[in-house]
Amino acid sequence: MKLLLLLHVAATLVMFGVILVVQIVHYPLFGQVGADGFRAYHAAHERLITVVVGVPMLIELATAVWLVWARPFGLPGWMVWTGLGLVAVLWLSTALLQIPMHRVLQGGFDGAAHGRLVVTNWVRTLAWGARAGLVLAMLARLLRTP
Repeated sequence: MKLLLLLHVAATLVMFGVILVVQIVHYPLFGQVGADGFRAYHAAHERLITVVVGVPMLIELATAVWLVWARPFGLPGWMVWTGLGLVAVLWLSTALLQIPMHRVLQGGFDGAAHGRLVVTNWVRTLAWGARAGLVLAMLARLLRTP
């Protein structure tokens, strides 16, 4: 069970690191690419970011569900349910806010869509930050449990 939690912690911390780089560096720089090269740049971004985030996001989702289903001794229910709720926020935000903006940007740079992408992505940045703190608290709690 501790191995499951370690995998969960690792996936969440990887995604927190990725979202910080995307939010603070990568998305803001979309506006610097230039209109001529933006479509190709954006297509490469979508292809390559999927390689980076696909597996950790799926691991995080699967282990969050598993932790609710088979909660380790010493972890209160609120922790695992809050963690799963934050995962739901992340997936819903991605599907309902960020993916639609990326669809607009597939056609070329659009300043309004870019601005909405950067602003709405704070939902994921804050949710993964909260998850990072939560999973580290879970791990600390389990390390103290005999």
